[in-house]
Amino acid sequence: MEQRTPSLRSVAFLWFGIAIAVLVMGFRQAIFLTPPEDTMGDLYRIFYYHLPHAVLGLIFPYINLVASLAFLYLRHRNPLKALSADALAVAAAEVTVLYVGICLATGMLWGKPAWGIWWAWDARLTSELILWLLYVSYLVLRRFSPSGQAGTLGAVLSVFSAIDVPIVYMSITWWRTQHPAPVFGPNGGGIDRQFWAPVLWNMAGWLLWGILIMIFRYALERRRQLAEQEAALQAIEASLEIPQ
Repeated sequence: MEQRTPSLRSVAFLWFGIAIAVLVMGFRQAIFLTPPEDTMGDLYRIFYYHLPHAVLGLIFPYINLVASLAFLYLRHRNPLKALSADALAVAAAEVTVLYVGICLATGMLWGKPAWGIWWAWDARLTSELILWLLYVSYLVLRRFSPSGQAGTLGAVLSVFSAIDVPIVYMSITWWRTQHPAPVFGPNGGGIDRQFWAPVLWNMAGWLLWGILIMIFRYALERRRQLAEQEAALQAIEASLEIPQ
């Protein structure tokens, strides 16, 4: 364990450095190197940050879902592995709240000058807001659940929350919305080749950053779990001591 910890710390610092470098390159591409878009001008630069968080905000919920299902499966078969899965579920949920929140914020910053309003209650925006509220509710539920039931209650809510992800993704296909039509996919309009570099650099950078903070949060949650287990064992040992 003593040899493993420094090596993991080195990998974490290397990952951090790569993520920062990629984000800096993405920022340079998005702000300085890419020309303004023909119809929206410099306002279009928000797209390079809105899109990555919108896409990644629909990926991290499924990490939460898989980890939650693993917890439900392992909680009686292998409680120690179940705790690890639960820690990953918490970490993925927190990254989901962060990324979906940034998606909503950048969307409103874009919508005000583009549409003349900060918010429109159309299918895409409403389903995205519901997704954010579901994962905020997940974290609140875990925070105030009775001791020993937080993982189970959170995992059940995770299954229902993940149902909203395909609804968000398909909303601009299923319903007519004020939100722009799909950019990618079989029905997408696509983007000009000159805009690909900032999109890909920022997508890669925010993916690396999201994974980094998820792993960091996972490690903190595992440390909390181990401290809680240690305190419980000490309490049991103290209760078994025979008075002199």
